[in-house]
Amino acid sequence: MHFFDDSLYPENQEKLVIQAAPYGPEWLPGDADDLPLTMDEHVQAAVDCYNAGATVLHIHVRELDGHGSKRMSMFNELMARLREAVPDMVLQIGGSISFAPEDEGGDAKWLSYDTRHMLADITPHPDQVTIAINTNQMNIVELFDNEDIEGTSISKPAYYKAYRDMVVEAGPDFYLEHLERLRANNIQPHFQLANMAQLETVERLIRKGDYNGPLVLNYVAIGGGFAGRHPADLIEFIRRVPDGAVLTIEASMRAVAPMTAVGIALGTHVRVGNEDNLWRRKGERMSSVAQVEQMVQIANAIGREVATGQEAKKIYKLGEWYSNTDETLAQLGMVPNRRPGRRGSMLRDIKN
Repeated sequence: MHFFDDSLYPENQEKLVIQAAPYGPEWLPGDADDLPLTMDEHVQAAVDCYNAGATVLHIHVRELDGHGSKRMSMFNELMARLREAVPDMVLQIGGSISFAPEDEGGDAKWLSYDTRHMLADITPHPDQVTIAINTNQMNIVELFDNEDIEGTSISKPAYYKAYRDMVVEAGPDFYLEHLERLRANNIQPHFQLANMAQLETVERLIRKGDYNGPLVLNYVAIGGGFAGRHPADLIEFIRRVPDGAVLTIEASMRAVAPMTAVGIALGTHVRVGNEDNLWRRKGERMSSVAQVEQMVQIANAIGREVATGQEAKKIYKLGEWYSNTDETLAQLGMVPNRRPGRRGSMLRDIKN
């Protein structure tokens, strides 16, 4: 993204879109006070986050036994109820479905390609499904302090090891077909990117014509094979993202607030919730709703407005698709592909 002399003025930035992730698929009941269990509690969590200022909802579903659900019928039921309860929210299904181990000593793993493809057929359709690009280590505990997980299920050695060894399987066979299925059902992919190499892969997909649509993505700074917490890496990633993209900053545990504060100041968007963080400060728990409220407070402190649900949908360009590669590159503010025989930089032709 390019930054001009006036780019840090809040009045020149897009209104802030706050993404809430209140369903904590890695946690078990008792790990956090606000983990929803019943379907009514799932819906209430969405309503509470929306009322606090969140306009995007990152969705997982939990069975009554406390484990993450893998049943599409549960997703269908929740989606139908959320459409009624929070009609202005952008509804985003987590593409991992549920990576939590089935029991202590089990593997924490993303489900098969075929199962994840089924997310494109949820009825009613979500607005977005998150999509991973390239197979990657996802050791979510690498950056955790002992205090982060004290008293939770992840403090148990078997669970800790399961999350330490987790891998995201997302090769070309997966993401090429998944992008096609999402497009066929008018569902926007929300790219979850672990590092710069994955951003480059997405750019190649666009330049080859494999994806023609808005570029909506998260910078996932959770370590363990994903981006870390170094501010220079965050700034460089923001710099490399095309001007026409929509970028959200995601981190973990007590690094969420400082990382997202940087994002708010620089004009990007933010994600918070118990899926990412349980703490306000060391030793003090913080609910998903309180985390959303904190983002609103930070935005208000520097004068950046928070987007309404309808404004968030416009910022995300929901329902918008492009007819070809050239149009996609132009809409995203990217330079054209090289034309045969042309040397030097590729500038866009301006017709008088």
